[in-house]
Amino acid sequence: MLHLLGVNLPDQKVVSVALTYFYGIGPLTARKICSRLSFHRECKLSELTESQLNQLSGVLSEMPIENDLKRKVSANVQHLRDIGTYVGKRHAMGMPVHGQRTRNNSKTAKKLNGKWLRKYSTMRTTAFGVFKMPFSQPF
Repeated sequence: MLHLLGVNLPDQKVVSVALTYFYGIGPLTARKICSRLSFHRECKLSELTESQLNQLSGVLSEMPIENDLKRKVSANVQHLRDIGTYVGKRHAMGMPVHGQRTRNNSKTAKKLNGKWLRKYSTMRTTAFGVFKMPFSQPF
């Protein structure tokens, strides 16, 4: 296993497949990186030399990947919520954002967009304040 920029990459994988282990790099971006660095299509990660690995880490360090990209995405969603756009309100409610139907199929959107709800609130609230559970007092 090769440890590159905080991600463990398997040695026996093709380079373009191994690059997709990074958050924010898909198959197309991985192929573009490999062609930019002139790696063979079937070149495995274990076949790369030290200088090629240094070039690869240099190219990857210029791109927003992993935590930088996650931070950027969450900041964008938070900005949409703060300015009160329709998309921001849908994120806040945990509903689908891109115009999908909500009558039947919105389970995935509720899971993905609902993480913003769990991140910012720990208690249920009502219009008049904090909602108290009937059995919240210790026995």
